[in-house]
Amino acid sequence: MAHKAGFVNIVGNPNVGKSTLMNILVGERLSIITAKAQTTRHRIMGIVNTDDMQIVYSDTPGVLKPVSKLHESMLAFSQSALQDADILLYLTDTVETSDKNEKFLNAVVRMSEDRGPMAPKVIVVLNKMDLVDQATLVQKVEEWHERLPLAEIIPISALHALGTDILLNKIKELLPECPPYFDKDQLTDKPARFFVTEITREKILQLYDKEIPYACEVRVERFKEGDKLIDIDAVIYCERDSQKGILIGRQGAMLKKLGTLARKDIEAFFGKQVMLKTFVKVEKDWRNNLRDLNAFGYNPE
Repeated sequence: MAHKAGFVNIVGNPNVGKSTLMNILVGERLSIITAKAQTTRHRIMGIVNTDDMQIVYSDTPGVLKPVSKLHESMLAFSQSALQDADILLYLTDTVETSDKNEKFLNAVVRMSEDRGPMAPKVIVVLNKMDLVDQATLVQKVEEWHERLPLAEIIPISALHALGTDILLNKIKELLPECPPYFDKDQLTDKPARFFVTEITREKILQLYDKEIPYACEVRVERFKEGDKLIDIDAVIYCERDSQKGILIGRQGAMLKKLGTLARKDIEAFFGKQVMLKTFVKVEKDWRNNLRDLNAFGYNPE
């Protein structure tokens, strides 16, 4: 039997369930998930291997109108997913209308027209099917068929894993014959440090409100792994002294809570005991500083 392999890239607007779907398809918790928009900032690959198949999934930031250099980098991650996909999963939901993201969808249509048979196969994944009745679901499927006539339309519920088996079978069917792109024992393209920063940032998103989570970035300054213990120093960068005070909290209470929650999830991720030390520093306007953005890994090219 011929070997199949390809890149399956998940794109769509913020808060439609891209990271939840990614984790279901990969079978591992690689993408952080919160109720806040713009949780995902990077493009994250998750690799699924069988004897005769390798599927390289990518979770991407939600498509948004940039208001900072950071947003421009996030949008570039999403746009790059159009260029190297074998299969493009455009994730939407039963509330979102097909005209919400005209510019991005027009780019998908142009790509299909310009590249012809070499263009990625497009699947519109209609999430949250469990929240509407059958008549409404049929109407939404027809709406998307009119918007993207060449695309497959597959309703699912990522939260309840409904329809994901149908989606997976379609992905396997459309995957091209190709040797593997990565070693068969590789799970992701990201280093261990990346997941420490993401887990820590997830806790910031969960614990703090208003502008605080969006003004923060995490960088691992030290990562020393032994047989039984991982020793980590992580720095949380914010943009103003007032934000630093909120992050630390009275007598350090909030930073201690953040560190405890992050450490538990990092231990679960790596399966080892973790010694995590967290620090807070101010880096003014880092979201518009290209040097800072490059240091934090926001360089899609």
